[in-house]
Amino acid sequence: QVLRQFVRHDSDSVSSLVLERSMNRVQLLGRVGQDPIMRQVDGKNPVTIFSLATNEMWRTGDSEASQTAWFLCDLGDISQKTTWHRISVFRPGLRDVTYQYVKKGSRIYVEGKIDYGEYTDKNNVRRQATTIIADNVIFLSDGGLKDKV
Repeated sequence: QVLRQFVRHDSDSVSSLVLERSMNRVQLLGRVGQDPIMRQVDGKNPVTIFSLATNEMWRTGDSEASQTAWFLCDLGDISQKTTWHRISVFRPGLRDVTYQYVKKGSRIYVEGKIDYGEYTDKNNVRRQATTIIADNVIFLSDGGLKDKV
């Protein structure tokens, strides 16, 4: 039954099983939105959780070619979109270091996989949750923006 999860059937014949590869990888570079928290359910599976903001910028009304070099031109009409990501760190060493050293405003790089889940909130309403399960975190700054000012 476990093998069935990793195998695609080309026909009903067992001899025609084909192993397939797939990939679920995410790379994010951004700033931490709040100090990480550590959660634990029933004394098992501790996890460090924090939010990460990534920004996308573009010049409005310009052709695609000039949008790639927006930083070289007069700023004009620059638009920005911020996307917030929920990051969960389960790996024991990485989980503890992330909890201890990542702070609000820190610039970090996260690699991991995307996970879609569901939970029931305190009002008994079923909610969807999208989480990045981090397996690598690279610290690019030692603290928040306040430390730099």
